[in-house]
Amino acid sequence: MIQKICVAGAGTMGMGIALAAAQHGFTTILFDINKAVIDKATSGIEKNLTKLVEKEKITAAQKNEITHRIHFTTDILDCKADLIIEAIIEKTEPKIELLNKLAMLNKADCILASNTSSLSITDIQNHIQNPGRFAGMHFFNPAHIMKLVELVKGNKTSDDTIQMLFDCCTQMNKMAVVCNDSPGFIVNRVARHFYLQSLHLVETGKATVTQVDAAIQNAGFKMGPFALMDLIGMDINFAVSQSLYEAFDNAIRFKPSPLQAEKVAEGKLGKKTGEGFYKY
Repeated sequence: MIQKICVAGAGTMGMGIALAAAQHGFTTILFDINKAVIDKATSGIEKNLTKLVEKEKITAAQKNEITHRIHFTTDILDCKADLIIEAIIEKTEPKIELLNKLAMLNKADCILASNTSSLSITDIQNHIQNPGRFAGMHFFNPAHIMKLVELVKGNKTSDDTIQMLFDCCTQMNKMAVVCNDSPGFIVNRVARHFYLQSLHLVETGKATVTQVDAAIQNAGFKMGPFALMDLIGMDINFAVSQSLYEAFDNAIRFKPSPLQAEKVAEGKLGKKTGEGFYKY
């Protein structure tokens, strides 16, 4: 039974996952090697909880309880839990390195999960200890609000591991969808063309960013593709496109957008940097 969760990586996604876990009764550890990132996550969680109190969705007492469930740390030796969710940079090698360090610190029955949005779970688990106890656990931004979690089963992931993660998601009030490992899993595989075709319209001068977003919103979507890319983070969204492009042998339908590549090169990553397709 999962009672204690460690989230490794305190960026936007890691912070949201940790908050979701603490809100629903899990003892939670949020780890990052960068103290500035931990400090930002600490203030971010405080801000989110304060908003919930102001909206009367939780009481001040509940806010204090949730806050006290989270231990913020820059010491990897503190990362001992029943479930560890990795949420660092979207590159295979650093993930494998970190997961193996965490496996060494924990008992053999500890479950390791990755919040990767597109990297192969099977490729990662082939290079880590206890591969049967490893799976994908892909949350969506903002993780403390969005209900969906993709549980991704690699070739060596045990059924017991998936069931424990499914039960964990249920306790976190999330809607878990189980899928087998494949490029982009379900959502990013389907949604890639939502982004790429929107970018292509703007690149070819057929429409503007605001026109595309307005049309999509008026069609019933909560956000347009460009506002959503700014929310997700341009670097993350672009990395997913690159990952799928490579996974499908450079198929033209998955070719990353030069317009988005330019934004990433300029450091205009969206909301988190104050500018992307829009200014914040």
